[in-house]
Amino acid sequence: MGGQRLEWDGMGDRLAMVEDAGTARLALSPLRQRLLARLRTPASASALGDEFGMPRQKIGYHLRLLEKAGLIAEAGTRQRRGFTQKLYEARGDALIVDPMILAPTDPVATEKQDRFAAEHLVRTAAGLVREVSRMRDAAMGEGSRLLTFTVEADVAFARPSDVERFTSRLAEAVAAIAADFAPEGEGRAYRVTIAGHPAAAAKAAKRSVN
Repeated sequence: MGGQRLEWDGMGDRLAMVEDAGTARLALSPLRQRLLARLRTPASASALGDEFGMPRQKIGYHLRLLEKAGLIAEAGTRQRRGFTQKLYEARGDALIVDPMILAPTDPVATEKQDRFAAEHLVRTAAGLVREVSRMRDAAMGEGSRLLTFTVEADVAFARPSDVERFTSRLAEAVAAIAADFAPEGEGRAYRVTIAGHPAAAAKAAKRSVN
């Protein structure tokens, strides 16, 4: 197997999780996306109006919606031309839209834990993004570091039956490795999720060239 990569997550950009469809729709408006990007550094409605070439009142309307949705917050005030202006700042350098909003519901596949169902993989991946994003946000709020790891590998299968054979051997190997570490209930619990899917066309083409 080639292309293996191990990554440890450090304290990177501030992230804000969007967890409901209404807030996601609000944040994805083109103008509001521009405002959120600009508000990585504090600015007032008046300053934004000048920069965007739009009336301050219109900018203020969108700022109020973003503030109500919890995507921006007041970041102090400043004096300009004899007036006190509110400054606003985005909650995060980047937004993560909770994929569970869009994840398909397939109770049959989920109940059976069908390891070969694409729907189950989508829901598992969505849950992974949600949980890690929340824990990372909490860790950053505490000034600590969330220790994670990612292992990736490329593999090819000649026949569909090879997928099941590979999965069975992989499950056995993981169980054997896990047995070498602290038993359940001792130490910090980790969830290890291994998923496989066909490589995207561009990636597969690059691999064949190399």
